[in-house]
Amino acid sequence: MKAILEDIRVLDLTHVWFGPWCTMMLAEMGADVIKVEPPWGALGRIEEFGPMYGGAASTFHHLNLNKKDIVINLKDPEGLKLMRELIKKSDVIISNFAPGTMDKIGLGYEECQKLRPNIIYAVLSGFGDTGPYRTYSSYAVVAEAFAGFARNQGDKDDPNGPPKGLVGAFGDLAPGSLAAMAILGAIRYRDKTGEGQKIDCAQYDAMFAFNTNIMNYWLSGKTEAERRVEEEERRQKRMQDPLSQITGYIKVKDGYIEVSGLRAKAVDSLKAKLGVEEVTKEMVLEQVANMTREEAFHFFAQIGLPTAMVYYASETWTDPHINAREMITEVDHPQLGKIKTCNFPVKMSRTPGIVTSAAPLLGQHQREVILGLLGYSPEEFEKLVQGGVIAYQPDIDKQLEEWKQRSAEVSKRDIV
Repeated sequence: MKAILEDIRVLDLTHVWFGPWCTMMLAEMGADVIKVEPPWGALGRIEEFGPMYGGAASTFHHLNLNKKDIVINLKDPEGLKLMRELIKKSDVIISNFAPGTMDKIGLGYEECQKLRPNIIYAVLSGFGDTGPYRTYSSYAVVAEAFAGFARNQGDKDDPNGPPKGLVGAFGDLAPGSLAAMAILGAIRYRDKTGEGQKIDCAQYDAMFAFNTNIMNYWLSGKTEAERRVEEEERRQKRMQDPLSQITGYIKVKDGYIEVSGLRAKAVDSLKAKLGVEEVTKEMVLEQVANMTREEAFHFFAQIGLPTAMVYYASETWTDPHINAREMITEVDHPQLGKIKTCNFPVKMSRTPGIVTSAAPLLGQHQREVILGLLGYSPEEFEKLVQGGVIAYQPDIDKQLEEWKQRSAEVSKRDIV
């Protein structure tokens, strides 16, 4: 076994961030993920949403590694027929359409069960299949707001000011990770019983579960405003220890570092390093003021204080540790050539996750899937194209062939 999910085929009917992150996690663990897009492409291929690189936004490239791509018009009866044939040959189907869409087009759970009785059917949505909000649409910021994160984030800056959203669509990526975990659990259950199941993963549920402040309220019975008063009292007591003032973000020569968790043993090491019996905030700040981020980071980290260099995203990839962890890899894109991308983020000794291919072109694997997997004839394929059931660019095969030839030539040069 080369990859833990090498015998699993996933139909990916997702878009934006929530679903694609989930399906990419499965793809990087070896699943054969077939992304199904409409003829006009997913949102990540629409120019009005931002700069395009090789026909797609940077986030599309980030979230769709290792996937195959086909184009089907699901509004066409023949397109639905094609989709049903794919479902019969798949283990998992994942969607995050607007609520009710899958049932409306005839691809609800019960219908898919008829096609593949042990199908694992994952529905990713804002509010789930039950509850008063079940028909409402959602995005990451909606779930973050409902679950209390936006208000908590705003209160950190100004309790009387507006709420603030989290950076990086945490309300998409965190629920997407839980969805992938649930799908793995469902696969394990099917391995033991032969039975599939439906998975209902809601952003609001996930973000609610991630917010530990909710438990704080249940146990204390105190609101954020009441707890804020108590926290300020505790902070004032901590500030009586001059060393407590060196935690947090500290300005250095070329930016900032972050220091946290003053440990007694580390403080003793700091005293020894500075050659003093008592350490003051002024001593420490003076010591690091003319240091670079890297110098200050090692200064604190080597005496046992949890510390970080504060990076921009555009700097992070140059860090020696993230490179040593092999978190950066290269893939070959048909239009962009060699590009860097993030590797699978968890190390597994027996069945490591791995990135093998770039985000696909629109319809890149149309012929491979429809002719190869489904066994359609070239004549049937052409009929689907002419009928507008599938979108197919005749020159894409030429582009892909030229790309393969270029890649082969590069590989030969590398070997020599």
